[in-house]
Amino acid sequence: MRNTTIYSIGHGNKKIEDFISELKSFDIKYLLDIRSKPFSKWNPQFNQNELKFKLKENGITYVFVGDTLGGLPEDRSCYDFNGKVVYDLIKEKHFFKKGLNRLTTANDKKIKLAIMCSESKPEECHRSKLIGQELLKKDISLNHIVSAERIKSQETVMIELTKGKGTVDLFGNEIDFTSRKSY
Repeated sequence: MRNTTIYSIGHGNKKIEDFISELKSFDIKYLLDIRSKPFSKWNPQFNQNELKFKLKENGITYVFVGDTLGGLPEDRSCYDFNGKVVYDLIKEKHFFKKGLNRLTTANDKKIKLAIMCSESKPEECHRSKLIGQELLKKDISLNHIVSAERIKSQETVMIELTKGKGTVDLFGNEIDFTSRKSY
């Protein structure tokens, strides 16, 4: 894997000060909010306007990209007949490819950024199951921020998620991560 400048972080129930401290420990310059809806009922400090303001105070630029990289797209063709999101459908959409291209371009330019969603555990979020897996295909291993100065690689997260079985089944078929706990 080539050296990557792309990180991932989940806000969970963190204090905003701890969250920003974690970002600063990796010298993150841009935070890309990949939540489809950039609001939190339970953690209002992570609502779009409040977060944007706090990040700016700390020299980090906020960018909303939930319309291209969000895990719950508005495009209804990304869902199965039960209303469940299907990552294999999302990854083929133009909007998703555009968002992914933005990340690969940033990585090529060595721009330090983090994509952010609400789940604190990367293995429970589309940032690893969808975005991280698609970046791996481009030889970019997403760095998942676990705490200040501590990360897990995309490969480590997927090994933990699959309990060491990898991302393909016995027949060489890619494992469908949408059937696992998410969002």
